[in-house]
This record gives sequence, C-alpha cells and structure tokens, in this order.
Amino acid sequence: MSQPTSRSALILIVIAQFLGTSLWFAGNAAIPEISKILGEPELTASITTAVQLGFISGTLIFAILSIPDRFPPNKVFLYSSLLAAFFNLGITLLPLHLFNLLIGRFLVGFFLAGIYPVGMKIAADYFQKGLGSALGFLVGALVLGTAFPHLIRALDLQFSWKFIFWTTSILASLGGILIGWKVPDGPFRKPSPKFDWGVIPRLSKLPALKGAASGYFGHMWELYTFWAFVPALVAYFSSQPTQTAFNAYLSFAIIGVGAISCGIGGLISVKKGSNTVALFSLVGSGICCLILWILPNSPDYLWIGFLLIWGMLVTADSPQFSTLVAQATPSEYKGTALTLVNCFGFSLTILSIQFAQFLQKWLELTQVLSLLFLGPAVGLLLFKIFKNKKEALSPSLPAS
Repeated sequence: MSQPTSRSALILIVIAQFLGTSLWFAGNAAIPEISKILGEPELTASITTAVQLGFISGTLIFAILSIPDRFPPNKVFLYSSLLAAFFNLGITLLPLHLFNLLIGRFLVGFFLAGIYPVGMKIAADYFQKGLGSALGFLVGALVLGTAFPHLIRALDLQFSWKFIFWTTSILASLGGILIGWKVPDGPFRKPSPKFDWGVIPRLSKLPALKGAASGYFGHMWELYTFWAFVPALVAYFSSQPTQTAFNAYLSFAIIGVGAISCGIGGLISVKKGSNTVALFSLVGSGICCLILWILPNSPDYLWIGFLLIWGMLVTADSPQFSTLVAQATPSEYKGTALTLVNCFGFSLTILSIQFAQFLQKWLELTQVLSLLFLGPAVGLLLFKIFKNKKEALSPSLPAS
C-alpha cells in the first residue's frame, strides 16, 4: 500500500469518520416510526443512552487492552466499522422488540469505540505539527453527523426506518474499507509492543495529560446536555413552538454550526496554539450558560443568534483538548490515552443529562442549562492547576 500524503490521508480519514459515525444517531432519526410500531411514545432517551453506554464500555475495554496502540489502527478502524455496521443491520433482521433494539444500539456504540477515537489516533500518526487543525476537521465531521437526524426530521422524508439502518450500515462499511485499504500506518506511529497493565496508572502521572483531560471533561459535561436539550430550547423560545419543521431546521443549524467552528478553530490553532483556542472556547461557552439565565423574553433574532454562537463555542474546544491529550502522551500510547479520555468524557455526559432532567422538576429549562457553567468552570480550574504544576517527569512515559 502506497503511503498517502498527510493532506490526502486527512481527507480520507474525515470522510471515513463521517461515514462511520453516521451509525451513532441512526436510531434517533428512525425514532418516530419505531415509536409507533412499538407503542412507546418516547424512545429518545433510551436509544441515545444505549449507544452512549456501549461507547463507554467499548472505549474502556479498548483502552485497558491498549488495542489502538498494540494493533494497526487502520485495521482496528476497519473491523470496528464492519462489526458496528453488522449489528446496526441486525436490528432490521430480528423481530422489532425494545430489548433487541437497545441491545443492537449498545453493540453499535461498543464498536464505535474503534471508529471515533481510533480515527483521531490515525490522524495523530500523520501529523506532528498541525494536529489541532486535522482534528478540527475530524471532530467537525462527527458534529455534522450529530446534527443530521434533525435535518431528516425537518425534511419529513418518508423513509422506512429499515432504510435508515440499511443506508448507515452501508456507509459505515464503506468508511471502514476506505481506511483499511487506503490509509496505512502513519509515519509517526510508534506501536506499543506488548500488553501492559501498568500503562493507565503511569499515564495518570503526566500533569499535562491530566490538565488536558480535565478541560475535556468540563467541556463534555456541557456539550451533550446542550445538544440533547437544543430542540426543547428552541421550542421554549419560539413564538410558534408548534412549527416542528422550522424548529427542526433551527436545531440542525444550532448543532451543525459547530462543525464550522471546529474547522475554523483548528485553522486558528496552527498560529495561536491548541491551548489558546481550547480555553477561549471553554470560557466562552461557560459564559453562554450564564447568559441563558437572563435571555428569556428576548426577540427572535437575539435568542436565535445567541444559540448559534453557543453552538459554535460549545464544540470548538473538543478537537483542541484532544490535540493536547495527544501531545501530552508518548507516541506509543496516544491511542490508549485518547480512547480512555473519551471513555470518561462520555460517561460524564450521561450523568450531566440525567442531572439536568432531575433538576427540571424544580427549575425552568433555562435555569437548569445555566448550571452547566459548572463543567467549564471546574474544567478550567483543574486545567490551570495541572498546567502550573512543575513538570518533573521525563518526556517518555514514567517507568512502573
């Protein structure tokens, strides 16, 4: 297999990442029809949580076993894409029961652990300089995929729910084959030669890694809860909340605009550094949380503009914190570190969403989401604490 240039490899990784992560919210796009068939009025939380739990389980196992570092990451991406596509397709082949649906979505999430963080690992193997820009485009592809179900709902396309699952399975398979066939090991890959139980404890001794991870965790506490409640926020502010098509288009725009900010933030990071972009975005999105408290009863142009700005700021720090994680980790353990940080970050999203739903018993929606500022605030504080710690470790991973 001929070695592609860094630029061509990035293009292929971004395309494959988008195709592979199309599986993530395929179930959400099919919810209206599945809900009618099963007689379950509200499946969004259950289906989303099943995928998230699968992803958390997958990333934990992949990290403990150091799979992205011990094995060729393009092969890990390929096999994970094919397996995720298989279990996604399996939902249409088995009798449609809630149990089968949730198990299928859990297994899709499990093998997404070999797609999203491993895609970032492959990008890191091709870029030493400009990694922030590369990951900006990569995460932007995921953000666009996240917004996509809202566009499907807005268009009111009369696709069978099975067609959605078939299509996303084909796309994910193509993405995996693209990586496995066209993107060999990057020039900066340094494989980990053997399994080592002590890798994760030793990674935890790297202050720069702990700082980057802390910022990422603060960002994740806010991100998915914001995304989950975007439709509710739009309906809350809208003067005509029953216009479901308009609200769905607007929800797509508020989430999808984050793909643009990820790309722009990545380009800015080349000159200003990932640290600057990540902190600016984290602080900005935290301020947006607080502004939300005083925003009700605003004219349409004000709250729509505000939510679009928030949608940009809430995502732009994600690829830059991932860049800082990769830069803080020895080459032979980048995949393990990225996967582990993803695991803990996505675990926080479930806690945050459930906490927000719990608080809605007593508080207005805007008040609940205003409290999300605690994530960026704590993340920023811990990031600064670890950054100010004197780096007493050598550039290589400390010995056990």
